[in-house]
Amino acid sequence: MAHQENTSLPGWSLDKRDPQFIESLMPVWEWFYRYYFRVKTDGWHHIPVQEKVLLVGSHNGGMASPDLHMMAYDWFRRFGTQRLVYGLMHAYAWKLGSYTSELAEKAGAIIAHPKMAIAALDRNASVLVYPGGQYDMFRPHSQRYKIHFANNKGFIKLALQKEVPIIPVISVGAHDTLIILGDFYHVVQQLNQWGLPWLLDIDPKVFPIYLGLPWGLSVGPLPNFPLPVEIHTRICPPIMFEKYGKEAAKDRNYVAECYHLVHTQMQQDLDRLVKDVQMEKEDKGN
Repeated sequence: MAHQENTSLPGWSLDKRDPQFIESLMPVWEWFYRYYFRVKTDGWHHIPVQEKVLLVGSHNGGMASPDLHMMAYDWFRRFGTQRLVYGLMHAYAWKLGSYTSELAEKAGAIIAHPKMAIAALDRNASVLVYPGGQYDMFRPHSQRYKIHFANNKGFIKLALQKEVPIIPVISVGAHDTLIILGDFYHVVQQLNQWGLPWLLDIDPKVFPIYLGLPWGLSVGPLPNFPLPVEIHTRICPPIMFEKYGKEAAKDRNYVAECYHLVHTQMQQDLDRLVKDVQMEKEDKGN
């Protein structure tokens, strides 16, 4: 397969996923799930027991992305660590260090590249993708209830080409674990053009200013420790399209229509979840 040419590079192998390593993470995830984030979740019946799916989520809470880890724990405790699922991780993240890359690979992360996503689906594995990437995870706190895909339509082409259903994954609360005040990327980009080098020679495409642990007030896409905020996650009904196949994936107008459908549906689902959470809090207060 095409991806085998690059297996020596981090993120380019499907075979480094280690179910025993994932099992070793389960007690840690469970503690955060039950006591730190006090996760409430629903909708898991929407995921078929054996069929492969494309899980499409909205990133929250900066690089820590606690809703991602809590959803991973939910997946493995429901389906077991042997059921194959791979998460697409941005190419920039693989440059942060060999140790981090090794741990990510053991947990089932692969590089966010069409060849790897296709290879995973061909192995009958499900795939988790966050189309908005860093633009999504560092969106301002005022936009915490907005789906933001950064106009990335690659996941639509993947679903059409491989004929797999899209399962939306949404959450409320995770974006409160890091209070993002704004993005000053254009300012820092200008400084870079004047000679200021990027950290690790990586252009992050975002440069947030935020409040959170452990830095207090901080700038830049730095790793953070999430605040202990209650998280609600929801697995939404599958989204299917009228046409599938390679020709459908090449039709730019049709891809755009499917993208709009998914974005609209997920925003509606998120709006409903926000209302459900708010109603639950009001009921507790009475």
